Amino acid sequence: MTRLSTVELLQDAFSFSAGHFTIFSATERENLHGHNYHVNLEMKVDLGNDGLAFDYRIYKKKLMTICEGLNHRFLLPDRSKHLRIEDAGDMWIAHFDQDRIPFLKKDVIILPICNVTIEELSYWFLQQLTVNQTELASHHILEITVRVFNGPGQASAAYWKK
Repeated sequence: MTRLSTVELLQDAFSFSAGHFTIFSATERENLHGHNYHVNLEMKVDLGNDGLAFDYRIYKKKLMTICEGLNHRFLLPDRSKHLRIEDAGDMWIAHFDQDRIPFLKKDVIILPICNVTIEELSYWFLQQLTVNQTELASHHILEITVRVFNGPGQASAAYWKK
């Protein structure tokens, strides 16, 4: 008999503070601002006969490492059709419409996404956590849901299913 269980990882450590702006069109974007983001991970697993699917400390460490990499940074998307990022030595110059927005490289993380939104961030986190399909299978993980919150009561989720 297959026994299914859901493992949820909800910790304050799965958080990061980052700046961004959302791009709405070729001519409209938000002003630069930031959020205190929180990330939750839910995994549906095949519960083994010993009552344990896997050691989920592995995924706690992964989430903490990903969050730490984004913490206190400004996030820029490199796949936006409305934003061009120029390499200017120790600076990144973001070109949007008529704006030229300079950033110190040490302050920026450029992500392979089309917009810095919770929708895109949840999918990006999911991609980071599902890279190793062999590992997921060895841990009997059947489904994963990643939620990214940018404030109380506002989140987006991305899903993976075996």
